[in-house]
Amino acid sequence: MGGPDDVRRPVMRLRLPRLPRLLRFPVGSPLQLLLLACSFALAAYAGVRLLADDWFGVALWFVGAALLHDLVLLPLYTVADRAVVRGLGAVRRREWVPYVRVPAALSGLLLLVWFPLISGRVEQRYRIGTGLSTDVFLARWLLITAVLFGGAALLLTLRLLRLRRTAA
Repeated sequence: MGGPDDVRRPVMRLRLPRLPRLLRFPVGSPLQLLLLACSFALAAYAGVRLLADDWFGVALWFVGAALLHDLVLLPLYTVADRAVVRGLGAVRRREWVPYVRVPAALSGLLLLVWFPLISGRVEQRYRIGTGLSTDVFLARWLLITAVLFGGAALLLTLRLLRLRRTAA
């Protein structure tokens, strides 16, 4: 102890080369990893249950929905959005576009999700399953659409009033 042979040597640490930023894997906290694993397990369970009875029908529905969206709906709402942008741009009011775009997108999404009930195409099946009528769905969708556009108009009006006050 403390003799000439007791020389302190520097500790050598092995340094691994660092991966480039693009190749690094972002690993979250243990809670995030647990939630991710649970969501994968739930998705796997839902997939097994969904595909158990009629896997071909489900696959056909997914392919049909993708084709309908990409070949029909996407061009339609792209043309509608361009028309709104050009129309409001022509009157030098392009900043008003979100006040039309957001309620229209939400209303379209509601129509897409609830279309079978809004159109009344599943009236008998819905009545057998629930004992209720589908007559109210069209009126409720129209009411929700009116509220969405009315709320957007109110927000735009408040914004314009605030801009006038700050300009004055």
